[in-house]
Amino acid sequence: MNLSRFQQIANRFSGMTLLVVGDIMLDEFIWGRVKRISPEAPVPVVEVDRETRYPGGAANVARNLSGFAKTVHLLGLIGANDHALHLKNLLAADGIRLDCLVEDPNYQTIVKTRIIARNQQVVRVDRERRTGLTALQMTAVLERLGALIDEIDGVIIEDYAKGLLNQELVDAIISLARQAGKIVTVDPNPNNRLIWKRVDTVKPNRMEAFAAAGLPPSDPVEPAIEDKELLKAGEVLLERWDTASLLVTLSEQGIMLFQRDEAPFHIPTLAKEVYDVSGAGDTTIALYTLALCSGATAREAALIANHAAGVVVGKLGTATLTLEELQGSFVEESA
Repeated sequence: MNLSRFQQIANRFSGMTLLVVGDIMLDEFIWGRVKRISPEAPVPVVEVDRETRYPGGAANVARNLSGFAKTVHLLGLIGANDHALHLKNLLAADGIRLDCLVEDPNYQTIVKTRIIARNQQVVRVDRERRTGLTALQMTAVLERLGALIDEIDGVIIEDYAKGLLNQELVDAIISLARQAGKIVTVDPNPNNRLIWKRVDTVKPNRMEAFAAAGLPPSDPVEPAIEDKELLKAGEVLLERWDTASLLVTLSEQGIMLFQRDEAPFHIPTLAKEVYDVSGAGDTTIALYTLALCSGATAREAALIANHAAGVVVGKLGTATLTLEELQGSFVEESA
């Protein structure tokens, strides 16, 4: 795809409205230095320099969209504690609409705390309880979505297998969106065995694709387009999920797009240096879906998503990118 075609698609980004549905988290990063080992146990002592917090999980997908789209709505479950308040403030600061959030005082807002010393993660601490919506909450959510759906161009379902998404909820969301003629994409999790039907694209990573296809994991093959086990997994999932396309992220190998009645399309990674892959999948599904909503073909959307992922893996933490950075990646490629 040339720079002119990218700009044609990107010019439509700012007119799009998207809804992200899924497990919402708060990502905490505690940055410091290690100078000694603790006298209490054989573990490093981290002297803290600073702390940062970002929206995580489905909230990070919304955050990736917020700098590009006209409006981003986020549907998910949060608690009523200080972590939830901090998360809401971060989301509001990014301009993300919170009218679809379900607040439950009995819910443990999911928090992932990473302690990092000299750019090396020392340990991660997770605070979570897997909890879904009550019957009353689900009814309220679907009523809100029904009232909102005509304003939305696309829906992203982001599953981290933390309890929010079940078959009844995703079937209802997909049905509402498809009846209204909206784009629907999914980032699945093999630990939550949901059946995805009637969606535009499902985006697993390589490990998730093999797990969902019921195939044993295998080592990557170079070039990726000759990886017979990966090609088999793609064929199985296109049939099993009955989806128009399948986008498999392959880490340092880039992305593979599978479509019905077309040969698999492999896009090598554009990353020059990889500092942190956390959140790269969120960036991929966000920009891929936004591009689809903006008139891109599946191949064009995959190319745009690959450029976006190539930018964010060169940053530390749960990173996002700007339109200028994304366009710069295309300019550099075309130079």
